[in-house]
Order: sequence, then C-alpha cells, then structure tokens
Amino acid sequence: MTNPQIDFRRAKFLISAPDIAHLDKHLPGDTGVEIAFAGRSNAGKSSALNALTEQKNLARTSKTPGRTQLINVFALDEHRRLVDLPGYGFAQVPMAMKIKWQNALGEYLQERRCLSGVVVLMDIRHPLKDLDMQMIEWAVASEIPVLALLTKSDKLAQSAKMKTVNEVRKALAEFGDWVQVEPFSSLKGTGKPKVLSILNAWCHPDWLEFIEEDAE
Repeated sequence: MTNPQIDFRRAKFLISAPDIAHLDKHLPGDTGVEIAFAGRSNAGKSSALNALTEQKNLARTSKTPGRTQLINVFALDEHRRLVDLPGYGFAQVPMAMKIKWQNALGEYLQERRCLSGVVVLMDIRHPLKDLDMQMIEWAVASEIPVLALLTKSDKLAQSAKMKTVNEVRKALAEFGDWVQVEPFSSLKGTGKPKVLSILNAWCHPDWLEFIEEDAE
C-alpha cells in the first residue's frame, strides 16, 4: 500500500523554542511525527527547508552562518512537523552560547519520542566531519533513520559530485538501511524528488494511522 502524499508546500511556522520544556508547553504533547534537520552552521539547512517546501522565507537564511539559535518547528498538518535544529560546529559566538545551543540540540534528540527521522545536512565539499559522524552514529544507535544530505551539489562537476556521493555511501555502508545518502542543491533542485519521497515515507509510521483514525 502506497503512503498518501504529504504536501510539503503547506508547511507553516509553528513555534520557536530554546529547549524541550518550551516545546512541551506549546505543542500538543510529544505525539505525532517530527522530522529533524541538523547540520553544521554552514551546511545550508535553511535554504534546503525553503527549497523542499517551495517557500522563500519559511526558514530564515543569513549570510552569517550560525544564526539558527532556537529549535524552530514547522507544521505540515495536525500530526506532522519539520524541526530545524540549532546549527553546530561553526558559529562565531561566545562559548557559553555554543554550549547552550548544543544542550538544546542534545536534549531534543535524546528526549523527543515522536522523532521519526533525522536529516543530517553536510556541504558536499566537506562531508563527514566529526560532529556529523557523531550525529549519524547517535541516531542509528537510537534506531532512528538518517538521510545524509550532501548539500550545495551544484558547486561540483557531475563526475566530482558522484565520486563524493559514492565515497560517503561507502563510508556509511556499515549502518546498512538506517542511513541513506543523497546529493542535493537548493539552487538547482537536484535531488528534491528523492528527498521528498524519503520524508514522505518517514511521515507515515504505522502507529500514526491509528491516531488519525481516532481523530476522525
């Protein structure tokens, strides 16, 4: 049976929160499905979210990496949400602020039960840095599927792009089906249909069907 198609263009801003406690106050419990977007501060998270939802300003972009300081939540429908997590590993901010961001990131990933999948975004020219690997390893250990999204693929020639994609797939092969690797370009739209297909599948865990039936 084919999953119903989610219209990601309907995404709308729901809430910004510094931590889990603030999320719990404003969202209807830790239920439904959330798909998290995580990555280094210069990986192009906001641009990717805007491209996937076909909205120019859904997620705020900045010429200064590291401006995503909060957990930003976007609703797809009553039960499904996209979550833009604070960027890691680059921002030129005080250490105390970095620690605060990382605490919020770690708390969300460890405590959010409705997390259905994690998109780990990496600049295709600089993939698999230590923090990227830590994120992937944690998610797989927690039995959460990962999409390793190699952004800014338009910056490389086709041969170089596919060489990098294959190298990353080989490096992550040990994780089996838990990790998928895809190239992506917010500018050119490269990889968009494949990414939306993966996200759509994550939006339909079997138990969510019972929640929707009860709500009817």
